[in-house]
Amino acid sequence: MANILAITCGAYTLPAVEGPPLTPAPKGWPDAVKTTEYPARADASRQPMLVYTAKNREKRPLLVGLHTWSGGYKQAGGETVYARWCIEKDWHFIHPHFRGPNWTAEACGSEQAVQDILDAVAFMQETAAVDADRIYLVGVSGGGHAALLLAGRSPTTWAGVSAWVPISDLHAWWRECKGTRKYAAHIERAVGGNPDTDKGAAAACIKRSPLSYLDRAAGLNLDINAGVTDGHQGGSVPFSHSLHAFNRVVPERDRIALEHIEAFYKTQALPKGLSKANPDPLYGEKQPIFRKVSSNTRVTIFDGRHEILHEAALNWLAHQRRNKPATWDLPRHSRLGTKASERTSGN
Repeated sequence: MANILAITCGAYTLPAVEGPPLTPAPKGWPDAVKTTEYPARADASRQPMLVYTAKNREKRPLLVGLHTWSGGYKQAGGETVYARWCIEKDWHFIHPHFRGPNWTAEACGSEQAVQDILDAVAFMQETAAVDADRIYLVGVSGGGHAALLLAGRSPTTWAGVSAWVPISDLHAWWRECKGTRKYAAHIERAVGGNPDTDKGAAAACIKRSPLSYLDRAAGLNLDINAGVTDGHQGGSVPFSHSLHAFNRVVPERDRIALEHIEAFYKTQALPKGLSKANPDPLYGEKQPIFRKVSSNTRVTIFDGRHEILHEAALNWLAHQRRNKPATWDLPRHSRLGTKASERTSGN
């Protein structure tokens, strides 16, 4: 992977460049993971990411792991579980920077950030044997926001997208954080002002929000998850964001009534009209409370907080194929043995 010839993205071809040598990954990552750079279409810069290339020379799946709201490509916590899975399964893995923490205009769902993720995928397709029907995307919190955004912006790229405790509406989250959490200030810095009083900032929130694009993801295998205490004592993103995201993807007949969403979030208990979910062994002690499936889209509110359950996320992704109906009943699964600290890494 020391050199590349060119990267083509749509009608745009990046100039031929020589890639840098691989260097060790930051502290906390497996030794097999390396640091590299790739050419970014948005501004002709070189962007950093972590990479693991499968040993098998035949085409292998690619897992794209996304850092959280305040992280970057070096972030080592639950994100390292993605790498451990790929090393064990002999998948390709990348952990791109996509302009870093979400408190600058260049990050937080910007055009540069979106294109950077797609360019990272293109780089891997040019430099490694990637199975195009098994390219997967996973993220938690701010990474869940980016995962949902990419699900809507480029739905044909992915075989499956697994989004955990995601932000789906930046303006709504700004209001939910205003006066109580630092994330409101982060959003203002990213969009250029107060979205309640600045029309440009409000428009930027819309442009950077997954809800603006998720109607395009109806044919994509998409799994959305959130803990029932998130937004209350157990985290910073109301789980209602996940329910609204589900509604934007699915046909009207399958949508969750807004009054049910409001009552469910307010009380953290299932309102009359919503049925309790069946048990799922992949969720362990944090069992689903509510679950709804509509064709290739699923939402799960589980007995947890602001976290990702890697075993549920990665096993589900492993059974998905591009342009094939979503597989919900998994015939088999692998154990991961993650720590509680890894499930809740980053915000």
